[in-house]
Amino acid sequence: MKRTCMAVLALALTACGAPAAPAEDEFSLPTAAAYFTTACPEAGTKPAADKELTYWSMWTKDEPQGKVLRHAADCFTKKTGVKVTIQWLGRAYLRQNLLPALNTGTVPDLFDQDLTNIRAAIVSARGTRPMDDVLDMKTGDGTVRDVLPAAYRDTPAIKDDAGKLFAVPYIVMGNAWWYDKKKVPGFKAPRTMDELYALLGDRSVALDGDIGYYAAWYFDQLAARYVGPGGLAKAAQDPTGQLWKSEPGFLKAAEHTARIATHLVDGWDAGKFPQIQQRWADGDAAYLFMGSWGPTETREYLAKQGGGQSIDYGSFQFPLPDGAAHDVIEVQQIAFGVTAKAKHPEAAKAFIAYFLTRDLLAGMPAVADSLTPRSDLPVPSDLADLKAALEDPAKKHTLFMDGLDGVADGKFAEQVFFPADNDLLRGRLTPAAFVDRLATATAAFWKTQG
Repeated sequence: MKRTCMAVLALALTACGAPAAPAEDEFSLPTAAAYFTTACPEAGTKPAADKELTYWSMWTKDEPQGKVLRHAADCFTKKTGVKVTIQWLGRAYLRQNLLPALNTGTVPDLFDQDLTNIRAAIVSARGTRPMDDVLDMKTGDGTVRDVLPAAYRDTPAIKDDAGKLFAVPYIVMGNAWWYDKKKVPGFKAPRTMDELYALLGDRSVALDGDIGYYAAWYFDQLAARYVGPGGLAKAAQDPTGQLWKSEPGFLKAAEHTARIATHLVDGWDAGKFPQIQQRWADGDAAYLFMGSWGPTETREYLAKQGGGQSIDYGSFQFPLPDGAAHDVIEVQQIAFGVTAKAKHPEAAKAFIAYFLTRDLLAGMPAVADSLTPRSDLPVPSDLADLKAALEDPAKKHTLFMDGLDGVADGKFAEQVFFPADNDLLRGRLTPAAFVDRLATATAAFWKTQG
């Protein structure tokens, strides 16, 4: 799943639903077909004046997510009388379409994308308006504040520099180590790094090394556990580069990353995505560290191959290394924003509240096999372990790559971090040399930025 920054991250969330675990309140996910024939829920918030809104979407109309959103828009029109015009623009539209439009009078009322890209492209250009008032709007079954856990609405990742909410999430993505339960009987999640290394065994980890942030995940996962949420992005933005060397956790993380590299399958850095991921699906590797779209992509691959092969997906998180004090879990959210120049902000915000109604938002797991921020929605069975980890109150949420890939509009990761990380994994740099290179290259990078 190749991407530009985090935008294409959501591209892979495009598959039919998987079997779901029952929720405690006995709400069951509908089948994908039944979802689109279910009666539209009532709207808890109806615009007093706006009778239309324009929505620019990161999805295409034929993707499962796009179909769910189109259905929700049609229901919103039916229940409120507000006409919703949607432009399906794809993953790169924030910079290609929305950012250039901010200085014109032609902007959408509503838009969506992942938090990293919204902050880097639109919030930084002062193109959004505060969304705190949305929290007190009524969905069809409670207020937005009621249905969104604090972990997804009261976090620095979703607030601007003034502490104001700039977006409201509707999809949650995480990452994890994936394995086939059928092939690892009696599995026990590793509690230490030594237990992880013993579990991984010999050349058992699949990695499509041509995807920069896939390869970067090992170091950033470990480093975040040493330095805490925001620590990597802080080091990346240090104009002297010396934070990489003065914080000992970065060297420790590099040492563990170098050890993980010894477990990578042969050819991990010679293939073209998704060849190595497919080797994992075929059973040539036991473990795959991947985002929550991993089951979707590999299931689709096996279905196309035929032969009836399947995977019973299980997942687990990195253990906390010795000396690390931050039990983190990476999370990325796909969220709605409202533009600063929106002509119909009331309708846009009302639609956000409406879509978070359980019966509507259920389309994301039921149709698109995606996680949502609502804790009362059943979870696709292949994502149950990951959802439990995301909702573990002992874990601190941090952005994918700790937001490092949003630094300097993604240029820092592409020019500085990814090349150094690849050389660490290939054994071309020792852990100490890797840290030294980050320090030197970071300082040089910021000198060129003016």
